[in-house]
Amino acid sequence: MVITHHGNQFFKLQFGDITIAVNPISKDSKLKAARFGADICLISVNHPDFNGAEQIGIGDKQPFVISGPGEYETKGIFIKGFQSSTHYGGKEHINTIYTLSLDNINMCFLGALESKDIATETTESIDEVDMLFVPISGNGVLDPHDANKVGLKFEPKMIVPVGMDTDGAVKDALKIFCKESGAEQPKPVDKLTLKKKDLDGKEGEVVVFSAT
Repeated sequence: MVITHHGNQFFKLQFGDITIAVNPISKDSKLKAARFGADICLISVNHPDFNGAEQIGIGDKQPFVISGPGEYETKGIFIKGFQSSTHYGGKEHINTIYTLSLDNINMCFLGALESKDIATETTESIDEVDMLFVPISGNGVLDPHDANKVGLKFEPKMIVPVGMDTDGAVKDALKIFCKESGAEQPKPVDKLTLKKKDLDGKEGEVVVFSAT
């Protein structure tokens, strides 16, 4: 599996012939939007920084769009969405937490989660997490302190802190997050190529993408 970050919480996941876009940035956003064809699109929040499904459909490559809580299956991939909330952008929205498995790697995208107090029903329904994508920038989403607490709750083998960088806010939040989690701040990567065996023996290893 190859994971590429396109800013904010926009990720491209490639596994074999399948391409998944997570929280694509809309052309209506102030953030820079990337464009490519995808088979599946996951949208956590109905906000231009997250809901750019129009950006990831090209020609015959048009995505199956998932934009809310529920259970879904497409292309042989089982996806679960769990409802939470956020004040991202200064307005209350429904935020959907997504879980899926690719190449036997269990992934959890928290989206624009605002509170560390996740519903018990949700945490009990989420299986073992190999990779956790967690917001850290505050201002409507988790701050680095609460992001670390959520990381401890799920105990992932690998954790990816993400957020929108405004005046260096995410870089400062990243320093705090790494300090509280006891991890050294890693060198940013442009993309990550990962297999299940690469996670053996890891406990909360922090991965930072250069677009963060």
